[in-house]
Amino acid sequence: MDISFKLDPEVLIGSNTLSMAGTIASRHGSRMMIAADHKLETQLVNRLKEVLEDSGLEAIIFNGIEEDSSVEMAENIVELSRAAHCDAIISFGGYKTQIIARMAAIMAPEKISAFELLDGRNIQNKFLSLISIPTNGMDSFSLTKYFIASDPRNRQLKLIPSPDNLYTALIIDNNLLNVLSSENAAALVLEGFFSAIEAYCSTKANFISDTLLEKALGFYAKLLRGASNGINAEVFTQANFLSSAGSSLSSPGIGAGLSAAINARSSAAKPLCSAVLFPHIVQRFVTARPEKIARVASALGNAKAASVAEAAASAVEGIRRLMAALNVPSDLKQYNISLDRLTAAAEAARNLDFVANSPWTISEDEVFKILKEIL
Repeated sequence: MDISFKLDPEVLIGSNTLSMAGTIASRHGSRMMIAADHKLETQLVNRLKEVLEDSGLEAIIFNGIEEDSSVEMAENIVELSRAAHCDAIISFGGYKTQIIARMAAIMAPEKISAFELLDGRNIQNKFLSLISIPTNGMDSFSLTKYFIASDPRNRQLKLIPSPDNLYTALIIDNNLLNVLSSENAAALVLEGFFSAIEAYCSTKANFISDTLLEKALGFYAKLLRGASNGINAEVFTQANFLSSAGSSLSSPGIGAGLSAAINARSSAAKPLCSAVLFPHIVQRFVTARPEKIARVASALGNAKAASVAEAAASAVEGIRRLMAALNVPSDLKQYNISLDRLTAAAEAARNLDFVANSPWTISEDEVFKILKEIL
């Protein structure tokens, strides 16, 4: 197939790369809006503010974004950024912060509401420059030309096109990944591993995405095998970036949609939702993509099998053993999530455009079956 390869943002990866934020931001104006995670330490947000000010920039802070915040909060960021005549937005925080800031950067020049964006209003190629500083790693949509967000009116996922060149820079600082010392660290690594496998097995995969994703899979497997001794932030950062870049050249899968859908309708953290779905969806890949799942088994260090089919099957067992060893739950029963409550949201996730790139037919019955397996 033909391959079109373009990586929009400037990417900085390493320790203390936050110190470069002022240098990068100064290329895009003199007044910056910092859209920050509410849970970030005040000292950390103030450090970013000082870095910007040392480069002669003004910085306005909006730090009201929480894990359960609605995407309507993007309108508050737009209002404040317009009133302060900001030239760019800096998204500083986790998964929800990155989504809300991305929406705000698209909405600001057009003066549109979050609901108009969710409803698919045609957006001209106007936006505020966006600099992303993630604090718990990248996801499948960090570098894609689209992303997903939960509509607060019905808690169902919507696909939002992302303009070319929206991101001007991506700053990944190993020292900011404090989440890797938390009890959710293993689930976060499993989520990244799962995302890489979905993109690797996609019908849109090509030799460039495979090259990136195979390297990412090796890093994730290494992290998981040594997770009992802690997660190496540098290796996690490298795996995360390679996985996101590979996903942008291939495609996320149904797991990315279902984990976001379950998270939007329950108190279960998104990394945990992904981890729980992981073996169930990889089981489907055993038949659809046996050669690739056999390579996953090899990355996990599984014993050499007599056939490709046996090697692929051993990958699923290897994943389950790792989850048990790391005390990651195999289901979501502890959250008492109603199957009725999830069915419509899961069906909306199944209908997201990128899900059509799955190598196996995902019917309504199949999605319903997966939900029953994990609930």
